[in-house]
Amino acid sequence: MDAPTWLVGWRCLLLLALVGSTRSEGVQSCEEVRKLFQWRLVGAIKGLPDSPRAGPDLQVCTSEKPTCCTRKMEERYQTAARQDMQQALQTSSSTLKFLISRNAAAFQETLETLIRQAENYTSILFCNTYRNMALEAAASVQEFFTDVGLYLFGADVNPEEFVNRFFDSLFPLVYDHLINPGVADSSLEYSECIRMARRDLSPFGNIPQRVMGQMGRSLLPSRTFLQALNLGIEVINTTDHLHFSKECSRAVLRMQYCPYCQGLTLSKPCMGYCLNVMRGCLAHMAELNPHWHAYIRSLEELSDAMHGTYDVEHVLLNFHLLVNDAVMQAHLDGPKLSDQVNKICGRPSRTPTQSPRCSFDESKEKYGMKISARNEEETLANRRKEFINNLRLHRTFYGALADQLCVNDLAAADGLPCWNGEDIVKSYTQHVVGNGIKDQSGNPEIKVKGTDPVINQIIDKLKHVIQDFYFKPLFILW
Repeated sequence: MDAPTWLVGWRCLLLLALVGSTRSEGVQSCEEVRKLFQWRLVGAIKGLPDSPRAGPDLQVCTSEKPTCCTRKMEERYQTAARQDMQQALQTSSSTLKFLISRNAAAFQETLETLIRQAENYTSILFCNTYRNMALEAAASVQEFFTDVGLYLFGADVNPEEFVNRFFDSLFPLVYDHLINPGVADSSLEYSECIRMARRDLSPFGNIPQRVMGQMGRSLLPSRTFLQALNLGIEVINTTDHLHFSKECSRAVLRMQYCPYCQGLTLSKPCMGYCLNVMRGCLAHMAELNPHWHAYIRSLEELSDAMHGTYDVEHVLLNFHLLVNDAVMQAHLDGPKLSDQVNKICGRPSRTPTQSPRCSFDESKEKYGMKISARNEEETLANRRKEFINNLRLHRTFYGALADQLCVNDLAAADGLPCWNGEDIVKSYTQHVVGNGIKDQSGNPEIKVKGTDPVINQIIDKLKHVIQDFYFKPLFILW
């Protein structure tokens, strides 16, 4: 049952119970309890009592007064209590989960678009300016941007290696078409020799080093940012489906459904009582709070640092300009490079050739040029800023979750009669504990033992990604 349906159903239950009692004295009929039980638990169970009777076999909803519940009903209520907790958690986290998952998908889609744009710009550069080598360069350009995408989205590829591969493959083309234009060597071995000589000859000056530096400074933070968002989704999915202890399930049963057994179909738990039960049930989850807060702060600081030469959008969309600078540098140093290549690889047995002409799809060129005029409000940096501003509102989500559940839905309003676990009273008189495991030692409603290994595992993952933010060299200068 989804969240809207559950809420509508709950309101229907209250309407159905309008004629029910709000006091525990004088309950003569179990009719309303039967109706609510059959509606809430979808279907009838044999032996539902028509009138209150003794319930010596009840395990949780015990009372000296006659009861409208049987042991079978109590067991079904126990299942319903667990389902209610699960539903309440998922409803509470739905806005936060949607915020992160929607933006993670949007950021990945935007990065994919930027990669396609940058590839188009680079292909257009060759097609318009270096037409003779455009077709031969196409495979290297495609491979380079494929590697960029693989790295951004988490694959184990090395930016330094794919930058070097690109410029290694570019040098033979520049040598054949610009340094020695109009002729080409048919030997693959000779082209391979030129390719291998690139790093020693440095035909492109310091451009490859600049590209490595810019890629390192921009790609790794963006990759880490995306990985961190996916971790945020994993954290919420995990806490949405936590298995609650037997003590918690019994406490929620007593708080939510035991009043029904006394015919108190309209009752709500006292605020202090609700807080004790929820803070006890969610004590382990509350331990996430400081780590979740630090996680969001780290995302904010990382996002703030991703600007200028650290901005992946700026780096990718200007890559083709650096490629052009590199080719021009080699062209200017052509005579010197020709002599050096001859010394290393020997003189080629040259044969005149007709280089294939560029056949770049004009629609791609139009597409590339069209999307270059980007609205300032649609930049990746602005999208990140808007996302972080919204995410900041959820910094205390796990620390305030128990209180949120009680205040927003479960508990009675101040000043109204309420259920204290035994009867309807004017106010709850027990001590109300704080959030977190340490504060639960004095909880009068539920015993909290040990730690939760699932929560501990999530905390370790959050610590790890936060440590990456601060200690991993995200902004590398090769």
